[in-house]
Amino acid sequence: MDDQKKALKKAYLETPRRMGVYQIRNTVNDRVLVGGTLNLGAIFNRHEFQLRIGKHPNFRLQKEWNEVGRDAFAFEILDVIAPREGLQHDYQEDIVLLEDIWLEKLNPYDEAGYNERKKDRSELLSAMAARRAAVE
Repeated sequence: MDDQKKALKKAYLETPRRMGVYQIRNTVNDRVLVGGTLNLGAIFNRHEFQLRIGKHPNFRLQKEWNEVGRDAFAFEILDVIAPREGLQHDYQEDIVLLEDIWLEKLNPYDEAGYNERKKDRSELLSAMAARRAAVE
């Protein structure tokens, strides 16, 4: 039995996870949160758990979840990245690129969604300089 358990565990660990871009959509007002992940199954579980216990880091999403309830939200896969056979590959860059494409397409900011706009290079550099100045 131990050999069978080990074989099952090994097969599970070697099974590629579905990775890609997803959205959590409020079906009442159509606002969405768009994200990318290396493990679509796990990210849905994590978001739903955080929302159920009232500890989701996105306060606007949490507020609306609390107001309208779980049944008003759909967890949807927008795009999947297929693993490349035979190659060791870091898919994180692929995920970021695909997520950026969907963010541009859906524009889930302000009244349309829950995402925060990504800072451009100059904004990131200014924020880093401000933090550095605050420490000195």
